Amino acid sequence: MGKFEADRLVPVDDAKRIKVHFNADTSDALPWSFVPQQKFVSVLPGETSLAFYKAKNDSKQDIIGIATYNVTPDRIAPYFAKVECFCFEEQKLLAGEEVDMPLLFFIDKDVLDDPACRNLDDVVLSYTFFRARRNAQGHLEPDAPDDVVQASQGFADYEMAPRVEDRRKAEAEAQASSSSS
Repeated sequence: MGKFEADRLVPVDDAKRIKVHFNADTSDALPWSFVPQQKFVSVLPGETSLAFYKAKNDSKQDIIGIATYNVTPDRIAPYFAKVECFCFEEQKLLAGEEVDMPLLFFIDKDVLDDPACRNLDDVVLSYTFFRARRNAQGHLEPDAPDDVVQASQGFADYEMAPRVEDRRKAEAEAQASSSSS
């Protein structure tokens, strides 16, 4: 059974509500204003909820942005499901444009069976918008150092594997230096 099956999206009426707080940040390289339209919502497990963020391009040029997110505490992450989110695609804002960005989400009712989440009352959903750039494959990605992007996703304390292109470059350099010896 999939996470988005109709019977999964039924509020558990006798459960305790969970307060979801909203946070918004932008990287220093992105001249946008970005704020949640509500400070929090209280939801029942299984209940869908709609929230909005507002973004404004404060510059005089069109800019494409990409949002990363994280949810804390991390033990709630497997149960936090976004049905629709502005973070699924890049966002192009024209110079001076202001838009509302919707987010439709729910907390899976399986959270009620997880002992680590039993006394969980508050959750924080954080988004960070970055200016977008094209990588070597032509895909858009955040225009920021990897450690900054990883931190915005809640992975600051984890050691990450090197990117494929960095590994290939290092291998090519090692091969070149060994063949010249």
